[in-house]
Amino acid sequence: MTFRMTGDQKEIRDQILRICAQFDDDFWLDRDRNGGFPHELHRAMADGGWLGIAMPEDVGGSGLGITEATIMMQAIAESGAGASGASAIHMNIFGLNPVVKFGTDEQRARMLPPLIAGDQKACFAVTEPTTGLDTTKLKTMAVRQGDRYVVHGQKVWISTAQVADKMLLLARTTRLEDVINPTEGLSLFYTDLNRDFVDVREIEKMGRKAVDSNEVFIDGLPIPAEDLIGEEGKGFRQILHGLNPERILVAGECIGIARNALARAAQYAKERVVFDRPIGQNQGVQHPLAQAWARVESANLMVMHAAALYDAGEPCGIEANAAKLLAADAAVEATEAAQITFGGFGYAKEYHVERLVREALLFRIVPVTPQMLLSFIAEKALGLPKSY
Repeated sequence: MTFRMTGDQKEIRDQILRICAQFDDDFWLDRDRNGGFPHELHRAMADGGWLGIAMPEDVGGSGLGITEATIMMQAIAESGAGASGASAIHMNIFGLNPVVKFGTDEQRARMLPPLIAGDQKACFAVTEPTTGLDTTKLKTMAVRQGDRYVVHGQKVWISTAQVADKMLLLARTTRLEDVINPTEGLSLFYTDLNRDFVDVREIEKMGRKAVDSNEVFIDGLPIPAEDLIGEEGKGFRQILHGLNPERILVAGECIGIARNALARAAQYAKERVVFDRPIGQNQGVQHPLAQAWARVESANLMVMHAAALYDAGEPCGIEANAAKLLAADAAVEATEAAQITFGGFGYAKEYHVERLVREALLFRIVPVTPQMLLSFIAEKALGLPKSY
């Protein structure tokens, strides 16, 4: 059993790489130094019809699968855009999946086309400062008042909130102490990010400066009842429908980052001459890069396997989590090997690999830590007792 791209999938990859070729290393170096959301890439992807690659055709999407979306995201990262380019796009792919799955026809028609057209941007507001990945302990409250909900609370590590028009928000509509099962009483909303009631504060961070991460403080945000997605109190189950695609897509982006780093290192190793020979002739340089390549391509098989399972409607939680674990680890190893190949120049921004090192490390941590991935795999794949 193997994975080979079909002719159509190869064409998707080629078209994405052609779009990304408009944004060269200098473009991403400037974004890494100075920040600023890559609106130009976002617009180019929208104009090409790619933002709705996995959205239904009846709302203007392409109706393709997570496999094709992963190929697309992998190509964006591999082009040299890395996490900065990929993170500007991937919310479109996984974030609104609960709207696709649980939204009414009216909601889908109202909410999805502006996102696909690139006229709106959305952020994904789930994580809170005191709860981390313990989602059932969220404290943000949405209280029903007539034909609207009023929300108070705080979120953290919310990407693109500086530029977003919309917010996919998970909040409690029933207090934790009033439910029998802690997964109950959480509700999902897709609504305007109204800055009269929402204070967005950017977090200065190690990498991916082009795509902002934020603390979000919500004080009395009114949400129309028609912006509730699905049944009230069932938001936890709804949000799960976006998590496996997210892990698969991020894993694909890790593969793209790693491939770009290895390509840069191999080219440099062929050109850099020390002691009258290219350094790439030395096994001490060759072997770490070859080892990294093998692990990257092995991880990619798990990524594509997980994507294929998802698209077939089969259970894929174990495979999606394993794909993210393996691909992130492979990307960290590959970018480090690439940086060391460059020697001292690997520490210089103008050679770009140090940016890829930082961005690979980000995806090793988010959206879920390797420890949580291992705990999930231990429980679900090996039948060991739940550890958290």
